[in-house]
Formats: sequence, C-alpha cells, structure tokens
Amino acid sequence: MSLGLVPGEDIDGFWRRVAAICGDWLAAQGAPLRDAVLLLPFAQQLAPARRAFLARGGWLPVLATTHSLASALGPAPLAAPGQLSGDAPVDALAADDLLAQQSWAQALKRDDPRAYRLALARLVETAHAFARVTGQRDPASRAAWFEAARRHLGDDPVGGVERALALVALVWAASDERAPATDALFRHRPSAWIVLQAGGPDPLAEALLARSEVPALHLVADLDLDGLAEPPARVEEALCADFETLAQASAVAVLQHLAAGRAPVALIAQDRVVVRRVRALLTRQGVPLHDETGWTLATTPAASALMALLRAALGGGAVDDWLAWLKLSAEPSAALDALEAFCRRRHIRRAEALDAFDAPPAKGLWQSRRQALAPLSSGGRRTLAQWLFELKRALGPEPLAGLEGGEGVLTALWLSRNPWPGSAHEGVLAGARLDGSGFLAWVGEVLENGQFVPDNAGQAPVVITPLVRAMLRPFGALVLPGADAETLGRAGRPLSLISDADAAALGLPTQAAQREAEAQAFAQALRAPVLTLLRCTRAGAEPLPASPLIDRLAAAARRDGRASPLQPWRDERLPQGVPPRPALRASTGAVPLPATLSASAVEALRRCPYQFFSRHVLGLQEADELEAEPAKRDYGTWLHAVLHRFHTARQPGDAAAQLRAAAAAESIGLDDADFLPWRASFERLLPRYVDWLREAEGRGQQFSQGELDRECRPFEGAVAGLVLRGRIDRIDTTPAGQRLLLDYKTGSASGLKDRVAEPLEDTQMAVYALLMEAAPDLAAAYLALDDPGGVVAIEHPDVSATAQRLREGLQSDLSLVQHGAPLPALGEGSACEHCEARGLCRRDDWA
Repeated sequence: MSLGLVPGEDIDGFWRRVAAICGDWLAAQGAPLRDAVLLLPFAQQLAPARRAFLARGGWLPVLATTHSLASALGPAPLAAPGQLSGDAPVDALAADDLLAQQSWAQALKRDDPRAYRLALARLVETAHAFARVTGQRDPASRAAWFEAARRHLGDDPVGGVERALALVALVWAASDERAPATDALFRHRPSAWIVLQAGGPDPLAEALLARSEVPALHLVADLDLDGLAEPPARVEEALCADFETLAQASAVAVLQHLAAGRAPVALIAQDRVVVRRVRALLTRQGVPLHDETGWTLATTPAASALMALLRAALGGGAVDDWLAWLKLSAEPSAALDALEAFCRRRHIRRAEALDAFDAPPAKGLWQSRRQALAPLSSGGRRTLAQWLFELKRALGPEPLAGLEGGEGVLTALWLSRNPWPGSAHEGVLAGARLDGSGFLAWVGEVLENGQFVPDNAGQAPVVITPLVRAMLRPFGALVLPGADAETLGRAGRPLSLISDADAAALGLPTQAAQREAEAQAFAQALRAPVLTLLRCTRAGAEPLPASPLIDRLAAAARRDGRASPLQPWRDERLPQGVPPRPALRASTGAVPLPATLSASAVEALRRCPYQFFSRHVLGLQEADELEAEPAKRDYGTWLHAVLHRFHTARQPGDAAAQLRAAAAAESIGLDDADFLPWRASFERLLPRYVDWLREAEGRGQQFSQGELDRECRPFEGAVAGLVLRGRIDRIDTTPAGQRLLLDYKTGSASGLKDRVAEPLEDTQMAVYALLMEAAPDLAAAYLALDDPGGVVAIEHPDVSATAQRLREGLQSDLSLVQHGAPLPALGEGSACEHCEARGLCRRDDWA
C-alpha cells in the first residue's frame, strides 16, 4: 500500500494517518492490535509513531525495528574461538589465525606487512557483509545461498589475492553454525505483521512478509524524487565561496530557523568536517545540541586515560608516558610537579633510570603506580582474554568512573562483559596470542573504530543526525551543509573485495542501490517545512557543481513546466564594519624589577628589553622536553659537573683516569644510548684537556675554587637593593698572584674571540667580575673545550674596567625602568632568531 503525499500534511499528520490505516486494516482482518507488530526503518521513528497511536486511543501495536525486535526476542548466541563475533578488531585477530595455514597469505605477511594488515581488514569487512546478507534471508534458503555464492565466486580463475580473500570470507561466514539473532523473527507469531518502508526496501522485512503465516501489510512511504515537481518543503539554497563561509552560513541558518520558531532543527551530518565547525560555532552561541552521530571513541577523556595507562605499561618505559598517566590518574600535587621537574632537570627519559634514584620526589606514588602496572608490564605473549583480565585489574574497582565515554570504552574493549578465564565470553577472545605492543595496537584500533554517542540531551533545539535518520521525524527545518556533487548523491562505497557485478549477483548492496537509498532519504527530507541546502561553489581552484539530487529535483520541476523550487537563502545578519587595527611594536609600561639579576638577565636586558621582561620579570620559560634527545647544552651542563667533580676531588696520580671516573659518577641516571655521541665527544676532549691542564700547571696556574655562587649589590639610589647573582665556573690563581675567572665553553674558539674583541659587548665576564667586586687583581678568560686545535683559553682583557663600565650603564638603565620607563621590543638581529618570546611580542605581525 503506497502512502503518497497529502497536500498540507505535516509529519505528525503523516503518523496519524499511518496509525489510522493500521488500526482500520487490523480491525478488518480481525487481528488484535496489541499483538500486532509494526516494523519501522529506524529507532528514531518510534517516538512519533507512538505519539500518533496514543492520540488515536486504545491499545498500541508492538512498535520496533527488525533489530530491536530480534534483540527483545532473545540474545544472540555467543561466538566460539574463530567464529565471527561482529567486532571488527577481535575478528581481525581471528582472521590472522585463519590465514596462518595459507602459504600465499604468509608470503604477503612476510613481504609486505602493511598490505597484509589491509588484507585482514578487507577480509573481515567482506565476512561481515556475507553474515549480514545471510541474516536478512529466510533461514530455509541460507544454505542454498552459500552454495550459489561459492559457485559464483569460484568461477573466476584469475581473481588473484582479492578473490582468494573473498572465498576465505565466504567459507568463514558459512562455517558459523550459530543461528543469527534475526532468525527469531521468523519464529515469532504476532497477530499481524505491518512493515513501513521509507528510504528503500528492507530485505529482512520483505523476507518476513514473504514467509508470513499471519496477515501482513506493506506500507510504502517512499517518494519518487523525479516526480516531485512541487515538493512540500520550502527549499532554500546558499552558495558559499569557501569552507569557513559555508560553516558560518550553516550556523546562521540554524539560528535563523530557531528565531523563527522552527525548533527542533535537524543539522544533517553529510559533511562531518563542516558539521564539526558548525557545532563549535553554535556552542559558542550557547545553543544546546544533541549529536546522534557521535564521534570517535578514541577522542573521549576515558579513552585518553586508558591509553595513557597502557602506554605507560607497554610503551617501552618512557618517563613521559608515565608522567602523562600519573597526571590523569592521581590528584594534582606539589610532589607530582616536583617529580616532573626533577625528570626534566636531569633529562631522565626511562622509567628504569628513575627507579635507580634513592629518593626522587613523590617516591611513594611512583613506586605504588609502578607496582600496580607490573603485571601488565611483565611482557610475554598472552591471549586477549588474559590481557583484558590484567587491564581490568590495573584499572581498579571503579574503572574510568566519572569520565565521559567510560561506559563506551569498557563495552568496546569487552571489559564490561566479563571475558575472564572460565567465563562465557572467554571463547571469542581466547584464540590469538599477542605481545605487549600488539595488545596496545589492538586497543588503539578498537577505540579508533568505536563511536561515542552522548546521552540524549532532552529536548535539544538542534539535533545533529545523518540524512537517513532524519526521515519522517517532526523537525521544524533541516539544514544540510555539503549539498555538492562530491558530498551528496555521489556513488556509494563498494565492498573492497567484491565487484559491483558480484554484489548484484549475490544480493549484496550495490553502488546503484546505495545511490538510490540516498536519493530516497533526500526525497523524504522534502517533507519538512523548510530545507536549507548549503554548498561550496569551488574545491580549491576547481568549480564544484551542485549535487545530482538537486539537479534531479530541478529537472522534475522543468518537466512539469514549473520554475525551479530552489529559492536563494538570505543571510539576515547585519553587516558590521571592522576598523583596521595594525599591530604596533610591543612595549611594556611601568613594571616592577625582579629582586635579583643574573648574567643571563643582564644580557637579555641589553639585547632586547622585552625579552628581559618576559623571561625575568614575568618568569616565563619553556619547559624542557623529556623525550628530546640530549642537546649540546645538556652536554655542557654535564661537562661542567664532571670537571668540577674532577678538580675538587683530584688526587696525585693519573689525571686521565680520575677524569674518566668523574665522568662515570656524573652519568648515573643518563640514557647510555642517547648520550653515546656526547661520550664520544668527551673521549676526544679528555686527552686535550689533560694536556692543557699539564701545561697550565707547568706555568704555575692552580685550581682554587669551582661552581662558586656569588652575589652583590653594586647599584646605588633607587635600585640600591637590587641583587646581582651568579655562579662562576672556576677560579684559578696565577703565578703573578692574580685570580683568574674561567668559564667553560663548548662552542668554537673563533666565536669567543669575536666576543672578547669588543669587551663592552661581553656581558657575561663583566658580570662575573662585578660579582668579585671588580677587584684590580682579576683576570678572566673563556676556556674553549671543543676547538679542533685543542683546549684554548681566550682572555677578556682588563675585565675590571669593563665591569665598571657595565655597572654604570646598568645603573642608568635600571633607574629608568624603576621610574616607569617602558621596555620595548627591539626586534633586531640575532636577538630574534631563537627567541621564545617572539609569540608574545608578535614580532612577525608588526605593521
């Protein structure tokens, strides 16, 4: 029975008409209404159908979809090892075992692992398609279908790997002796079957009607798109120049519909990228939304917490992974912050290296969490059930409690189904054996394939839904962004191992059937009061035409001698003028000076006052990356510590051996593999340094002090209380009685010579001299350790005079800042090349 269009009928009126037809027909058949079953295409249509029957009064029929009714009639049989479970990641492991005896598959696995993984995914996809199509057939004809499919696929002698995989998928699906859950529908005996068809035929519902021994009624609500010369909806079309314009226009269209009282509005998720942007724009306006499509389970907080735990346990022992998990699983604390700072300061990258320290910060928390994950981290190959058992134990008694997506994560990973040894669910997970990295990859795949759909937000005025699920629902308006030829109405996605001709022969969905189903869904969207279509006119440099479905709608009107039903959409926003605001050179106002200054702070003040402001007034600095490989700066820090240990503990005897022992003592906690290149540099330095030391000591130069912390108050007036502070690498005494300030450098000697050639530009040594009160008996030199010609001392001449000149200049500059002088960004030369404050002063945006 066809349910055509009725002029002026809205969706609620359509459902009242369906309820009246069903009631009258059942009464004519003498079939009790309460025992009849009305099968609907989608669960989202249950609510309007129920309201229509309630308004009519009396008993309601059983309202269901084929799948919901099958689930209500009994649970699906559990899968045994090797059988299809319907869970793609689990079945991929079973498929791997299935191909273990196939020589051609093992050759592919050995020669091209990536192609083999792709073959496994295609095998599972095809096996699931075969299982679905057989689950939609009369059980009595299922064996004959498998035999016919086997003959059809086996007739191609040159099908290659794809045909071999398709045959394996067919045999795999056929070997499952469990009856599909939908077989319960064929055994069910209602007083009558009523099937509502919308969006194309449902093979399972048609099979039920063909086998029915009770009265059956087939209601067809499909519309002929090519015959809709005058659609019920007011169809608006907006043409947009680019992606952002499309997203903003879509958000405005939704808001205009809400302002006109057309709630609820369906935002059609045809182009998910655009809809994500539209959702963000609407959320910014405070519009409540309900997303029926959801998003990837891997992006939820629960999945992030779970993957952080697994990466800590199975990711190879990276401290970065462990800290990430601790931050998610433990309460924020000063001890946890101290532990992270400790690891960054010492560049501890491996958990085993941190274990070697006797008393790291948060020692109790660290040790307890390491012990909690020890069963997961112990290594070896285990069954999936055993891995999940240990994961459930590691998660604790209330796994992922309070985290969005937690229930979905537990369900997707079988953790809420009790798949433990001896349980009913163990069988499907007991086949494949995985190592730690394999289990980590499997969990990641499960979460990437899973979908998280938030709970219904009540009567949200905006519902994000696919086009097919918007059919026959009482929306006040539909907004469909992406109504172009690339997004709407293009060819459907074929099965990867089955050609379109084979799909037609086997009763699988063909591309033509998928296109027609989308056309049917689009035609149903024309029942809404208003349909707003939005599309881009170009894809990059190429023109982008309208969807062929829109062309079919316009062609139907032309054939009937009518004007195009498409009306231009009008953006009702008022234009707003935005005056230009060029970005000017950054500069601070009056700022309080820090209580202490270091040599690096003085250098920053002279190079770029804004750099001084960000680093030393605001205290901003970049955190070191734990996973970064040791850089030359790290080598220099380590070398300073080695040389200080060597000189303070030096005894008569072999200097080279003592220096090497000092290096070994300072290497505790370092990653040997990462530090290997720098150890090679140290081995080249060692004989050169010993030679230089022997020569210096031969001249009467002697080590006096090292790593000396000094501070002074060299200023007067308003800045008299400002403290200058620093650490001097080394102080030697010379035969002439001078104190020689030495600063170790791992750079080239030529760069240091350029620096001391202009003594007034060499801030560092001048600051060190001020710390020593600029005494007249001071000398200063840089010790270049990595010069190819050997260790070289580069003297800063007359350092005490330079220090006095520096003090005078700083006295003037700091006094000005103290009295409110601004700190401008200079934006010149090498000061900007590697400045971490460049994003703060916006140097690149200055007008």
